[in-house]
Amino acid sequence: MYPLLLEFGPISIYSYGVILATAYIVALQFGLRRADHAGLNGQRVMDLGILAIITALVGAKLLLFFVDFDRFTSDPAQLIVLLKSGGVFYGGLLLAVPTSWWYIRRHKLPLWTTCDLFAPGIALAQGVGRLGCLLAGCCYGKATDLPWGITFTSTLAAANVGTPLEIALHPTQIYEAVAALLILGALLVGERHWRQFPGRTFWTYLLLYGTVRLVIEFYRGDPRGMVFSSIPTSQFLSALVIPVSLFMLFFLGRNSQKHYTSRKRRGGV
Repeated sequence: MYPLLLEFGPISIYSYGVILATAYIVALQFGLRRADHAGLNGQRVMDLGILAIITALVGAKLLLFFVDFDRFTSDPAQLIVLLKSGGVFYGGLLLAVPTSWWYIRRHKLPLWTTCDLFAPGIALAQGVGRLGCLLAGCCYGKATDLPWGITFTSTLAAANVGTPLEIALHPTQIYEAVAALLILGALLVGERHWRQFPGRTFWTYLLLYGTVRLVIEFYRGDPRGMVFSSIPTSQFLSALVIPVSLFMLFFLGRNSQKHYTSRKRRGGV
């Protein structure tokens, strides 16, 4: 656990920021490679990716601020913690999706094909980014006596994000990193073997991630805001994302099948 990598006088370089930047760069490059294969405009895709990254960062911090409103407004010093933290993933998603939709419509990119293009990259970024959480000590789990529990010792992490020290915790950061990389693999394999239709990869990603996050939230121990006083915000949003994803997969798949059947009858395939 190394929340602080380097110090140069007044300049501090934190491991979380370095890993997060690496995750975004890797995901963006992955998306650009997929754009080439899909025949989309690489510059447009890069601009969209950068826009999505910026809005995701802003949205993640905004949702964290609102779900933990009392904490951040009662003690102005806690705003520094907000700036250092990555925020709530779903907050980033909620802001990045409509912003990206606006960009896609404005530049006449194919909506679901473009979403499909980025979905595996998002999973890749999560897999890498959660390692930054592990180094920083944030997003930690509840206490456990399981043999793979991890114990944090950095007083800096305790001061920055409240990481419990000298107690074995569920390695929830590793749980999610591994799950995200498995989702990445499932999406890439699925694109080769499933019946494809625009939107399938994107909504499959949301379905799988929502399911994973719903489960992992039972093992998280960090304060992250509650809905109805007892349900973690991300768990509540996951419970909404899962049925919506299932509906969209059914809806888009059925429309795709109808379109295919119609073309076949007209002799188009």
